[in-house]
Amino acid sequence: MRFAVLASGNGSNFEAIVKAWEAGEIPGELAMVFANHHEAFVLQRANKHQIPAFSFTVKEQGGKEAYEAALLELLQEQAIDFVILAGYLRILSKDIIEAFPKRILNIHPSLLPSFPGLHGIQEAFDYGVKITGVTVHYVDCGLDTGPIVAQEAVLVEKADTLASLEAKIHQVEHQLYPKVIAECLKKESNS
Repeated sequence: MRFAVLASGNGSNFEAIVKAWEAGEIPGELAMVFANHHEAFVLQRANKHQIPAFSFTVKEQGGKEAYEAALLELLQEQAIDFVILAGYLRILSKDIIEAFPKRILNIHPSLLPSFPGLHGIQEAFDYGVKITGVTVHYVDCGLDTGPIVAQEAVLVEKADTLASLEAKIHQVEHQLYPKVIAECLKKESNS
């Protein structure tokens, strides 16, 4: 089973995934990393681990439709079976989602369905919730609406700042996501 990681930024979730994969905790082959802009630090992380890394932008491809078509073509050329989103800050096209039914995982920094979208931690913090968390879900055509695979709660304490809450959320993400990816890939391999 060949899987790809799509990311947009720093790649801290990618780093947690690749460490678990290198330790033999995640089955299959981490075949490639893709970033939607060339400055994404995740590309440097991929190079450090000698994982093929690809990058292009919407502008370079001539627009959103052409970009999505090029991304789907890249995934198919690389014989990808499963897609992992790790801080990928773009919404995937229907064509990509349909090409990988129930084979695209995303991690979201809230307890979905609460606080979907780009600023889940900030919104939960601003709302004043006492408990937030992390959700791993399959991707569908909605915004963070796909079937939930796993969730883990994070307590928001009185002393927490937005920065300390973000750190707690990321710590949970880095533990939870590799475990869930491993389970999903094992399940997919056996089906």
